[in-house]
Amino acid sequence: MRASVMALIMLGSTGLLAGVSGLDLASAAKAQIGVTRHYDGRYQKLAYPGGDLPMDCGVCSDVVIRAYRPLGIDLQVLVHEDMRRAWNDYPNLWHMRSTDRNIDHRRVPNLATFFRRHGQSLSIHKDQDAFLPGDIVTWQLVSGAPHVGIVSRERSKTGTPLVIHNIGWGAMLEDRLFDFKITGHYRYPRD
Repeated sequence: MRASVMALIMLGSTGLLAGVSGLDLASAAKAQIGVTRHYDGRYQKLAYPGGDLPMDCGVCSDVVIRAYRPLGIDLQVLVHEDMRRAWNDYPNLWHMRSTDRNIDHRRVPNLATFFRRHGQSLSIHKDQDAFLPGDIVTWQLVSGAPHVGIVSRERSKTGTPLVIHNIGWGAMLEDRLFDFKITGHYRYPRD
């Protein structure tokens, strides 16, 4: 099992998962709208691999995790295994002594680190044409909390890409790309 997990990590980190398109990822994220209707950030014990909360609830990171799953990418496994191999590369904002496969993949700073290490880091400037469907965006909210969402294929009347995220009321499609300070812009797998 461990060898197959490591092989999956290597495939993802070398870009051999090229069959995953940004449009597919954006569609998988959009499919959560109306299904994930609540925000629930409680710590919960999850199955491994493939662990998840009930589909009607979750946090912003669950939108991203759930969008990748039907495309054959389990971020729970990938982030957990990468953190085991490269513990010091990940932020230790929670004063943990080791990995926790129940929560590590659900923390925005850990997802950002994983995407930075294994995906493509892109410009965070306010250039709406630089954000493509399926791109992952991380923000710092006004409260200081980290946040994450996925760029959709839809655009606002002014041409700004809409994002799919859960900021407290379930998965939503909104014109919020430039509403908060962008801290990361990623494409995974790499082009």
